[in-house]
Amino acid sequence: MTGGPPALIAIDHDDYHAEHVGRTADGRQFFLTTPFEPGDPETGGGAEFVARYLFDAAGRLLEATIDEFGPRHLMDRDAQRRTYEARLAQLGPVTFGRIEVAPFAVERSGTTFGLIPRPPEADDGWWVELHPGNYMAFTEPWDSGEYDT
Repeated sequence: MTGGPPALIAIDHDDYHAEHVGRTADGRQFFLTTPFEPGDPETGGGAEFVARYLFDAAGRLLEATIDEFGPRHLMDRDAQRRTYEARLAQLGPVTFGRIEVAPFAVERSGTTFGLIPRPPEADDGWWVELHPGNYMAFTEPWDSGEYDT
């Protein structure tokens, strides 16, 4: 195990949460995803988002474009789908495949988004979690391209 968080994390393209990762025609890396803040069944709340992260060729975050759609039970699913498709189309020609990006965090509307390092607890090592929602979690080896859900 290493003594700290990784400099880069590999994310392999797949048919699940990493369906839309890859490179633009000019060599930038991208990750298009749908983060969420869980709601409480009793009090409601929560929020659904579309997030597009752009990175330079070395994996440094250049831009985070985040669209909010409100709570899952109230959101307009067609509007979310249209926005998702538009954010992908705005990239122009892309090639889907592995990306290698640095952990990052950005704040939008009081919510922290990003690939956020989590220090070891008890006997486990470092993790990097995709937030909000923590629906992808990465650990060593950082270049494996694989994640836990």
